[in-house]
Amino acid sequence: MSNDQNMFGQELQKAINEMKIPVTLSPGQKNTFQSFYQDLTETNKVMNLTSITEEKEVILKHFADSIALHLAVPDLDKKPYRIFDMGTGAGFPGIPLAIAYPELRLTLADSLNKRILFIQREAEKLGLKNVNAIHGRAEDLARKPEYREQYDICVSRAVANLSTLSEYCVPFIHTKGFFIPYKSGDIEEEIQNASKAMDVLKCRKEKVITYSLPENAGKRTLILINKIESTPKKYPRKAGLPSKEPIS
Repeated sequence: MSNDQNMFGQELQKAINEMKIPVTLSPGQKNTFQSFYQDLTETNKVMNLTSITEEKEVILKHFADSIALHLAVPDLDKKPYRIFDMGTGAGFPGIPLAIAYPELRLTLADSLNKRILFIQREAEKLGLKNVNAIHGRAEDLARKPEYREQYDICVSRAVANLSTLSEYCVPFIHTKGFFIPYKSGDIEEEIQNASKAMDVLKCRKEKVITYSLPENAGKRTLILINKIESTPKKYPRKAGLPSKEPIS
């Protein structure tokens, strides 16, 4: 292992430890994270995948932040959860979760096919057999029986208000499953504004977990939203409506 690889892995493990996430990465996992970082930044030169490319920032704001799901799901490393990552972009949080927790079974979805092709290539190159990447909009995928109400957890780091995001994501989880969006900034008002949507979609807020990224890289929030009953068939509404006219 080169010194660079050693340093990269150490920086990532240090961030994980500082955030009190109970995960110890193996040397192989650290190498995989660095390989993914190198491919991400290389591909980003020709394809717009992420605005965050500096090594330390990627370690903190993409990798460690993705793994922070463990703070909301304490037995994440002990169960083969089926997780749907909606609007995964360049593969966040899905790819870091797949590397750190090989037992998880992850489906990563995005509406932009070139991102999905990148993720598929990476999953194959990195040997991530627990990743399935699919192209499509949430409004369409959530109507397909193979995806609707088939997952234990749906996660998303997509930028959308909580009402809209709930309509996109809640249909993918089974009753008693959890929708866990990653948020930044003050989210109290956003949670309040989403209360009607949660009622309509048959889910409720269980818990809010706040944490800080190391080195003052920002404050983050995970919202644990529990699905109580099956999602009414009309949701999600047709393409575009959840974002243009959030449930209120």
